[in-house]
Amino acid sequence: MNENKIEHDAEVDAQGLACPMPLLKAKLALNALPVGGVLKVLATDAGSQRDFHSFAKLAGHCLLHETLEQAVFTYWLRKDC
Repeated sequence: MNENKIEHDAEVDAQGLACPMPLLKAKLALNALPVGGVLKVLATDAGSQRDFHSFAKLAGHCLLHETLEQAVFTYWLRKDC
């Protein structure tokens, strides 16, 4: 999947923030999106990988795709899928 072609409705740049801030910022952004909206999140905290997988599963969102490039984790989440 080419991440440059994944359409998203909002983006959160949480680079440089430690746990739990990337997840909290993502939650706030998802709350503002309509059902089916896609959020792109950039994070540098290694713990975000575990956090986003658990969060998506527990909250009923879909983790569409994730990448790790040059120590930056990028996640695409679809709200309420």
